[in-house]
Amino acid sequence: MTQQKSPSGSTLAEAEAFLAEHPEIEAIDIVLHDANGIGRGKIIRRHELLGFFSSGRHLPISILGLDICGEDVHETGLIWDQGDGDLRAWPIPGTLKPLHNTTPPRGEVFMSLYTLDGRPMTSDPRHALQRQVDTLAAKGLHPAGAFELEFFLLANERGPDGKARPAADVLDGRKSHKTEVYSVDHLHGMMPLFSDIYAGAAKAGIRAETVISEYAPGQYELTLHYREDVMQAADDLMRLKRIVRAQARAHGVTACFMAKPIEQYAGSGMHFHVSLMDGEGRNVFTEQKSGEWPETLLHALGGLRQTMAESMLVFAPHANSWRRFANQSYAPVSASWGVNNRSVALRIPEGDPRARRIEHRPSGVDANPYLVAATVLAGIAHGLDKGIDPGPETTGNAYAEGGSDIPRDWNAAIRAARDSAFLKEALGEDMHRTFTAVKEAEYARVARTISDVDFDLYLHTV
Repeated sequence: MTQQKSPSGSTLAEAEAFLAEHPEIEAIDIVLHDANGIGRGKIIRRHELLGFFSSGRHLPISILGLDICGEDVHETGLIWDQGDGDLRAWPIPGTLKPLHNTTPPRGEVFMSLYTLDGRPMTSDPRHALQRQVDTLAAKGLHPAGAFELEFFLLANERGPDGKARPAADVLDGRKSHKTEVYSVDHLHGMMPLFSDIYAGAAKAGIRAETVISEYAPGQYELTLHYREDVMQAADDLMRLKRIVRAQARAHGVTACFMAKPIEQYAGSGMHFHVSLMDGEGRNVFTEQKSGEWPETLLHALGGLRQTMAESMLVFAPHANSWRRFANQSYAPVSASWGVNNRSVALRIPEGDPRARRIEHRPSGVDANPYLVAATVLAGIAHGLDKGIDPGPETTGNAYAEGGSDIPRDWNAAIRAARDSAFLKEALGEDMHRTFTAVKEAEYARVARTISDVDFDLYLHTV
């Protein structure tokens, strides 16, 4: 089979080697991630894989103009303005992997969208991140990083009050409604599920590491190994979410990646740890003298602080995202920075100076990691280019300082993002238009929905 030139850099040899190594595989999920980070695509049969790698796969342009419900958002300009014509998706090199615990056995490969003549389709979130990686590379800088994955394991059925309930242990059905933070014994009841998650991660080439019981009933966290390639770090997060969701379902529980599923407890974050390497592989955030932060680190913090308000829609993209921000909730309420301080938005962890990094804490686990990383890298580049002073470090309780420097709700964040010249540059004009149009459509959907709380408050009282 002859291969067309792949704009993604994929090769037919990769697919041939995969099929030879995995004769048991019968089908492959081909997955493209939209503005919301939702995996959209198809499941192809084994015999179709070589054709996909040799010629790509036609997909409608509208696949990137969908809202959270999969409905067209015409304001993106990706639907009838362009006749909903086909573009071509190509596989991403290195992302073709077997899936664990599937019947019949399946594989998975990520893909990205290109025009028919091979140019990147610029409403594809992967291309937005690659653009920022390339911008930094032109300055001789190379971002490295990792995401943390927080999530809930919930019972499939809600409680009598209609609210979410923590899942019972998959080991023996034991139930707990306590905040079992850092309890090792509590983890034991979910170990059959976590064993399958680790097995799935290993098959996918992901180094999933520590698991902890987090700060809410049914909440857990998985850490990921630091990557020198920040695109691979985002891929790891996307793939691990799919693994967790699939293995939870196989064990009879629901993996929940809402930012705030249980109102009286902490929500789930997606902290992004990021550092910058120079051409020699040296971390430019590392201090040369003890107690003296380098200008590169300070300016990066300054850029992130200055651009945070107009970027918050990327970090908190949904109506539910904004329920996560509350005092003393481990979710930041101001664009603050500090050292070894979990009340701030931008934390510098303690540890080996050679591994110095910024822990970016505003994002919820419901955010799109490609867009989060693109926006964070653009904020860092902005700070470096402008030499921005980050202002004083927060050394105590950042919640006590208040917070008027970031939007207070979803609607304000949408307005700030829509009018932001910075965010347009960070995401690219097309991705910015697509993302903000999708968010405005989703806001309108939520605003016109009559919820249970409306009936509870007003039905018999006004």
